[in-house]
Order: sequence, then C-alpha cells, then structure tokens
Amino acid sequence: MELSIRNQRPFPESGGTTYRSRAYLSLLPWQVRERRFPLTRVGRRGLDPDDVYAFLDRVAIDMAELNDALATSRRETARIKLALRTWQSDQAGTERDRVR
Repeated sequence: MELSIRNQRPFPESGGTTYRSRAYLSLLPWQVRERRFPLTRVGRRGLDPDDVYAFLDRVAIDMAELNDALATSRRETARIKLALRTWQSDQAGTERDRVR
C-alpha cells in the first residue's frame, strides 16, 4: 500500500478517486478563499492539522477531477479537429475532381 508523503495516509486502492455520494458538492473558488480553520485546543498553537489535511485532500480531489475533465476535453477537441481537417481535405479533393 502506497502512502502519501505529506501526511502518511494511504492512497485509495483503486488508484483513482474515492467514492463520493451525490450529496457531496465540488468546492467553489469562493469556498477555498473564505475557508477558515478553528484554532487548536488549549495549550497548542496554530491550526488543527487534521482539519487542514482534510480540507487539502478535498481540494486535491476536486483539482484532480477538473484536470481529468480538462484532459478529456482536450482529447475530444483534438479528435474533432482531425476529423474536420480530414473532411475538408476530402471535400477539396472532390471539388478538384468535379472541376476537371
């Protein structure tokens, strides 16, 4: 089992994203900007590391999904452009044949 270097927690076994219910809503930019963490218990300074890591994990999951969607979109765009170029080349060849 591979562990995350940052916080030594295991990665999901599937290697992909973890299961989420439909009740889970993706983070919006304003939520990230306005997020505040509670202070730690008395006697400690700073933020509660568990809260910070949980939030960072959520941000990382959303970013990974967005990157996957962007990569898929780029592949689809490249496929469509290639198909359009092929079609245009075929049409240009057909037009030249008609002129002769």
